[in-house]
Parts: sequence; structure tokens; C-alpha cells
Amino acid sequence: MLNGAHHDPHSLLGAHPEPGGIRFTALRPYATAVAVVANGLRAELKDEADGLFSAVLPLTEIPAYRLAVTYDDGEHTVDDPYRLLPSLGELDLHLIGEGRHEELWKALGSRPMTHGGVTGTRFAVWAPNARGVRIAGDFNYWDGTGFPMRSLGSSGVWELFVPGVAEGTTYKYEITRGDGSRGMKADPMARATEIPPATASVVTDSHYTWTDQEWLARRGATPVHRAPFSVYEVHLASWRPGLSYRELAEQLPAYVKELGFTHVELMPVAEHPFGGSWGYQVTSYYAPTSRLGSPDDFRFLVDALHRAGIGVIMDWVPAHFPKDDWALARFDGAPLYEHADPNRAEHPDWGTLEFDFGRTEVRNFLVANAVYWCEEFHIDGLRVDAVASMLYLDYSREGGEWTPNIHGGRENLDAVAFLQEMNATVYRRCPGVVTIAEESTAWDGVTRATHHVGPTGFGGLGFGLKWNMGWMHDSLGYAAHEPVHRKYHHHEMTFSMVYAYSENYVLPISHDEVVHGKGALVSKMPGDWWQQRATERAYLGFMWAHPGKQLLFMGQEFAQGAEWSHEHGPDWWLLDEAYPAAADHRGVRDLVRDLNAVYRDTPALWQRDTDPGGFAWIDGGAAEDNTFSFLRFDADGSPLLCVSNFSPVVRENYRLGSPDVVWRPVLNTDDARYGGSGVVAAEPVKSEPVAAHGRSHSVSLTLPPLATLWLRPS
Repeated sequence: MLNGAHHDPHSLLGAHPEPGGIRFTALRPYATAVAVVANGLRAELKDEADGLFSAVLPLTEIPAYRLAVTYDDGEHTVDDPYRLLPSLGELDLHLIGEGRHEELWKALGSRPMTHGGVTGTRFAVWAPNARGVRIAGDFNYWDGTGFPMRSLGSSGVWELFVPGVAEGTTYKYEITRGDGSRGMKADPMARATEIPPATASVVTDSHYTWTDQEWLARRGATPVHRAPFSVYEVHLASWRPGLSYRELAEQLPAYVKELGFTHVELMPVAEHPFGGSWGYQVTSYYAPTSRLGSPDDFRFLVDALHRAGIGVIMDWVPAHFPKDDWALARFDGAPLYEHADPNRAEHPDWGTLEFDFGRTEVRNFLVANAVYWCEEFHIDGLRVDAVASMLYLDYSREGGEWTPNIHGGRENLDAVAFLQEMNATVYRRCPGVVTIAEESTAWDGVTRATHHVGPTGFGGLGFGLKWNMGWMHDSLGYAAHEPVHRKYHHHEMTFSMVYAYSENYVLPISHDEVVHGKGALVSKMPGDWWQQRATERAYLGFMWAHPGKQLLFMGQEFAQGAEWSHEHGPDWWLLDEAYPAAADHRGVRDLVRDLNAVYRDTPALWQRDTDPGGFAWIDGGAAEDNTFSFLRFDADGSPLLCVSNFSPVVRENYRLGSPDVVWRPVLNTDDARYGGSGVVAAEPVKSEPVAAHGRSHSVSLTLPPLATLWLRPS
């Protein structure tokens, strides 16, 4: 026990009947004396050395007692943790063993509570390969000798209720490994942490009172793929550097609401070592990053966004975790959260470890984590990072570096089963929540229901939406070409419609596209400053009208020219009226606001995103003109006409096949108030009985340069 390798310290410590009375034993390192206090009586225990105190008292039954412990600073009367029964029930242990504890955070980790009439904190941790586990923290001067935990049977769970430990206490687990060595580990289930670079876990409990009941009641009224869904992606720590969660709650909801986005996507949320990163190396999966405040402060931010009518999506990273020696890696001295096969455990691209999705307890850890964020923090969506790296055994691996599955294939069957279980569980427990896959391959059925088996023999993964990485790559590639060369790349803008209805897509211009030398969105565009802004505006107009939802990373909404910087965030000074070119940037921001406003008010742009009947090309082959024209339809058949001209010339009398209606322009990205040339008047245009593009009627339009037009029937 003194070496931290005893599996059942309660069998030695505490009070136990034996011939002649009741033996009381206490392990209190650095104490000079220990006495038992009960029923107004006091009996000193004998110092057996090394902090062990013991004596047999002539009693017939164990009384309700406390310990009077004397240190150099005086005497302290405390409750004995070793007189109490386990604070974790058999049902919890059964569900943990089965890998089916959907509220795992309520069983494992640290939880303030009253147990056996005593106030304190229960600690519970899964460490099946450990020879012993002790709790060390600020309450015992980081010496866990006197607080060994007990192993609860074959569950692999270690538990100890520590009286007097309250919220705000910092702690770690001291793990005695199979070889007898010891190491300090943060709690995998910690719900709060110290501010990095400090690495201890923190005892916490929520006292927040939510005010978003109305939002939660109506958020699932319309399935997300048939609802408006426009996302503003935010790096929390750098959006307004220095702001806390509560300070962000005063500014972010108002800004996002003004711009008309329906959702924000927050990153990074879960605790991670480097604040300037995207947060993809998570060290505490159940703790919001403490850099910006407490867990309840983060709840306050989510609540404020909901009150403003804005949904909250968070980035979630179940694919891999870092190798920090104080976190999950070889947690109990052996591969535990990671796969036992080194070839399966090591992620070749990121220097991290992949989760062992085939282990029930690990899968439970992750599935419960997804539920945790949705239920405890009212998160409305999870954007799941790096799904492709999970699905393929040979992802970024050469021949000989991976082993085929039992069918001889390259699919990671364990990861498939995990993703299906995660999605099914989240959708069952959390109505109105959406899961979104960042998946960059052609895996079949990412957004298909898990019980619908596809041609590859797999059920769907069960996601609600999927990032369309192909559209992003192709369309940005097209826009980056000089206009004179775009005709040779026309297909890069039209190819997405070949597969647009194979999944439920989101069109992302995300954080990944504005770092590492890729340049900001406006900086990808060719030409002078006017042409760059005009092309970005035209591109955004095309993007918002294209089937699929849309996502835009912060700073791109006002044509920031520099790449993202974690140190100073978006270049807000570009919008300052004192800056000579502020009107240029304000114009693009005003366009994004109006795009979202018209988008929300036009069901044709979102109601049938996953229905091929909601889209029709007018002319997708006008490569020589660098133009694209198509119709979108709502559930009642009412159309919206979108025409994009990616040439820097005005096209007069441009005839397009059309329904027999009077068209009213509702948005023109070349409008002077957006910084455009303003060459086209916003007047209704009547279609004529002149055949064009396979239609009996057509309309003659003037197309402004480098611009997108939206028109609706009058």
C-alpha cells in the first residue's frame, strides 16, 4: 500500500471487526498523531511508522467516527474516507463494462456530492492495467500516499470518496503501472482543468440556470437538410483576442445575428495544450478550455447565442489524441485508449495516437462524450474532424504498414461501428442536434441512415450533413485562374452537380483554407484589388445559391487579405472608418449580410437542398462566356434564378431560357453599395416567347462584370 500498488486499501484502512474489538487503521503521512473520535470519546492510535496509525479498541460494533489528525500546524478533525461504502453503484459498473453508459460523465471523473451523510468528492477512473491508483492534489500537497483508491471488481474502475474536497480542488491520479513505476495523469473525465500550460484537473459542478428552453423546443421542428443553415466559423480565442466566454457573449451573438448567419461553429472548445492551434490535439475531452473561463461561463455563451436565435456547432475530434505523458497516452502503463497494435495506434500524419474503436470502454468514452456536449452544454451540432482518417486502415500508410480487416478490405470496421453508434445515440437522445462529417473521400453513405445498407455492404454512417471538400477544392481552383483561362476549367464549377445529391452537403470555406500559405479568400482571387473583391463577391453569391448549406470562416466575411493569425485574429481595423479602404471591406460584409437575409427568406435556396428536383441548369456549359445559370425551386415549385458571370466584362442582352414569369432582381453582387460598378438597374425583367436552352421562353439580361445575380418572380 505504501508503494501505491494495493487494489483494495479499504480492506486494511478504516474500521474492521476482529477478535477483541474493532481495529481502526489510518494512513496519514506526515501526521504526528491520529486519534479516533466517536460518541464524545477519544482514543489515540499507535504510530506504526511510515504514516500508518492503528489500534484495536474494545468495541462491539463500528461507531460513526471521525479522525483527529495532528500535523505540525495543529490538529484537524476529518472524516475517514475508508469507513464509507463505494459511492459508485452496480448498475454504473455493469453499464461501463458493457460499454453502454451513455451518461458516463456522471459515473467517472470527480463529482462533488454527499455520501453516507458526508460532504466531499467522489473520484472514479478507469485504469484496468494499473497495479494501484492514488489521488494527489492541492488538498494533500500533491502526495497521494494517504489516498489510495480501491479497485471495483473486474470493471477496471478505481474509486474513492474523499470527504471535505470541494469544487475548485486541483488533482491528478498517481498510477502505479504494471512494472511498478509510477506516473501522474490528468483525469480523462475531468470536466474542468487548470489554465494551460498547467495540466491538473479541477473538481467542478454546474450551477448554471439555462434560459433557452424555447430554442431547444423548436430547434428540431424542421430537419436540418430542409431548413436554412448558414454557418459562421469562429476560432474562439482569436475572434476578439483577450475576451472571456462571458465577454464574447456580449459581442458574438449580436455580430452573428446582424450578419444573418443561422449558426456559429466554435473551435476549439475541448481543452488542448496549444492555444494558437485549431485544438485538434485534445487532452481533456470533457472540459471546455479554461483559457476563456469556467464551464458555466461557456454555458453562458451558448445560452446567449440561443437567445439571439443562433445555433451552436462545435468541432469534435474523436479520431486521435496527443502523446502528452500526463494525458491519455498509455494511461495506465499500457495501451488503453490507443490500439495495442503500434501500426494501428500511431497516426502517421500528425504524430498522435488513434483511438481503439474496437474496445467497448473506449467507444463508450467517445459516444458518451458526444452526448455530454449536447446535453450538458446544449450544443446543437457536432462537426466531426478527420473522419476519413478513421474509416481507412491504410490512411496515409504504405503497403506493409497496415493489416486488412477480417474480410481482406481496407475499411476500419471498428471505426465504422463507432461512428454509427455515436450518430444513432446522439440523434436518439438529443432531438434537433445535427452531426456533420469532415470526410474527404467518396465513402458511400456518410449521411445515409445506419440501418440502410448501401451497395458496398455497409449501413450508412448516420451523419446529418457532410462537408463537400470536392466542391471547395474545385471551385476555389476555378476562381484562382485568370478570367481568360477560366474557360478551360469550366467543369470545376459544374462537376459538383454530378454528385450533389449523393450526400447531404455543406459547402465549406473553412479555417483550413486560410492558413499555411493558402491565403485568405480574397487573396486567392486574381487581378487588381477591385477585381479580387468583385470575384469574391461573385463567388459567395454562387456559393449561397448552389445546392447545399454554407460555412464561412471568420474574417472572410469582410475580405480580409491576410491569413488567419492566432495572435491578433481577424483584421477588424479594416472596417474602421478611419481606414481609407474601409468601404471596400464594409461592402463585402454588407453583401454577406444581404446574402443571408435573402437566403433565409427564399425557401428555394434551402428547402430542397437534397432533392434533385430542386435544381435545374439553364446553361452549365457556357465556358467561353465564363457564365453559369441555373434555377432553384422550393417545395411549391417557386423558382429563383441565379446567374454568375466570372468575366470582367459587361454582357449585354444575354439571353437565358426561363419560365414564363416577370423576374425581379433580389440580389446583385455588383451593386455599388457592395463596392461594385453598379452598371445594372434593379428593375423587373419580363420573359419573352423566344426559345432558348430547351425552353419556350427566355429572358434577356445585362450581366455585370465579375458578379452574381439572383432573381425571383415578381
